Amino acid sequence: QAQLVESGGGLVQAGGSLRLSCAASGRTFSTYAMGWFRQAPGKEREFVAAISLIDGTRYADSVKGRFTISRDNAKNTVYLQMNSLKPEDTAVYYCAARRGTVYGGPYDYTYWGQGTQVTVSS
Repeated sequence: QAQLVESGGGLVQAGGSLRLSCAASGRTFSTYAMGWFRQAPGKEREFVAAISLIDGTRYADSVKGRFTISRDNAKNTVYLQMNSLKPEDTAVYYCAARRGTVYGGPYDYTYWGQGTQVTVSS
């Protein structure tokens, strides 16, 4: 059974950095688009970044220049390097996978992890 497990969340001060990891198991996701989403309390889940062989990478405007998504297909793992963190980045971050393109919203993704909490203090 396919499974995504996120790790690397935590508490960090504004301006700091964190690297999230998403380890995939149960199948090979090398041909899948892998994405990161986040959800803050009382808000809808929103797109953060995605990567695929077809389209390369895509970022939300709010994180461009600060976050970097990458993948290591040999390890079946996707990463999200987050720099210059802001309090508004505070949310639960989810890893997700879908066939093909990096485009699309949460409903286009098939597999989801359980999420990891990121809290940025001011």
